[in-house]
Parts: sequence; structure tokens; C-alpha cells
Amino acid sequence: MEFLSACGQMAQMVEDAIADLAGTPFGGETIRMGADLTPTKRIDQVAEDCVVDFLNDQPLCSLLISEELGKREFPGEKGTIFLDPIDGTYNAVAGIPFYALSIAYAIGGEVQQAYVRNLASGETFTAIKGKYSRCDGKPIRVSSVTSLDIAAMSVYGRKFDPTRVMQLGMKIRRWRLLGASALELCYIGCGRIDGFIDLRGTLRVTDAAAGMLICSEAGGMVSDLEGSPIRFPDEVTIGRCLVATNGLLHYKVIEYLR
Repeated sequence: MEFLSACGQMAQMVEDAIADLAGTPFGGETIRMGADLTPTKRIDQVAEDCVVDFLNDQPLCSLLISEELGKREFPGEKGTIFLDPIDGTYNAVAGIPFYALSIAYAIGGEVQQAYVRNLASGETFTAIKGKYSRCDGKPIRVSSVTSLDIAAMSVYGRKFDPTRVMQLGMKIRRWRLLGASALELCYIGCGRIDGFIDLRGTLRVTDAAAGMLICSEAGGMVSDLEGSPIRFPDEVTIGRCLVATNGLLHYKVIEYLR
């Protein structure tokens, strides 16, 4: 089965399964600790179960790496799927319509295809490495903003030294903290924001893999805090810091963070 088509089927299954859980205390109940060492909410588990059940019937990969269950092998096609069943769980539980299913397909450690769907609105972002990045089937492109003075960026930090980000914070025009990193990376790709900066050191491969490809195939840049290519381990307990921009602002952001 073609990967992105399969993702569409999985997304519909997830949407249907969580429809009565989003925005409810029941959906937000903690049922266990996930493989990423953070609490798994009921809505997370239900969403992940949908994808795992699908992959049991249609094994699209030999290895699944997911935020809740960790790693699971399948007797399917070669390749690895990175899954975040609900990116933006807090938003989902609170009834804020900005949370997503994020699925990336990688071969040899390189993400080849990406799928991110806003589960509240149905808006869907897709990308194939070296070919395209799209929103609801239409080509997308990053913004043409070249000045930090008029830029809009999501800037995240928790339990970190604020001095590193304050110089940048005083320079950019608008801060946006939307609460779902996969979608925020996609929003760079379609020019809605100009950058996403995460200084928490908690961003995992399952959070970022799909959004990074969608962003970069639309003309954006993604790196670590020094401007070097970012590599995530195949391990959901290990997080990274990340800088993503429209490309035109990238090294300006890096300089301010230094």
C-alpha cells in the first residue's frame, strides 16, 4: 500500500476514535507512563492503538518507533515509521483545536515521506523527500520574510537560562506558542510563521521527524542551536534542541541565540 494513502486511512481511524475524547477530562486521564517517560493520556493510547492495529494488518515498515509504546518490530516492508499519535496532547484534552497525528517514514535513518494531520480541522500536510511539500494537496512555500523585526516565531523554553533567548525575543515582532511542534514546523513550510525554536532539550524524533521534512521540502532550514545538521537517535527518551526557519532568517536567529 502506498504510504501517504495509508496515512490518510490511519488518520481517519484516529479522528473517529478520539472524537468523543477530545476536550474531555476522561480523554485526559493518565493511564500509564509512556516509553518517552511522560504520562500517557487515554486519548494518546486510543490514537496509538488505531495505528498499531492498522500496521498489524498492513505492515508498512519493519520497525515502529512511537512516543507511547517505544519500539515494535513488524514483519513488513523495510524501513522505520516514527509516530506521534497525538502531538499537542494538552491542546487535545483542553479542547484547543491544534493537535496532530504525525507520521514519518525513514530508510537508513533518512526520512523519505512525511504526513501530519491536524486532527481538529482535518488540514493535512505531506512531503516526499526531493519532490514536494503540500497542504491539502497544494504546493506550499516558506515565507519571504528577511527581517527579524517583522518575523513571527514560536519560541519554547522551560527550566533554561532565559538570557539566551531574550535578545532574540526583543528583536522579533511576534511570539507564537501554539503547543504542537509537528504542526508548527508545517506552519513554517506554508509561511504562516517564520520560525520555530525549541530550547527545552525535550523534542524527540517522534515529535519532529515528519514536520522537519515538510518544512525543509518547502524551502525551510532545520538545525541544532549551532546551525549544524540535527540528528535524532532512534530513542524516545532522548530529546534535542532545534531551530527551524524559512531559511532566510536562519543564521540571524543562530547569531542571536549565541
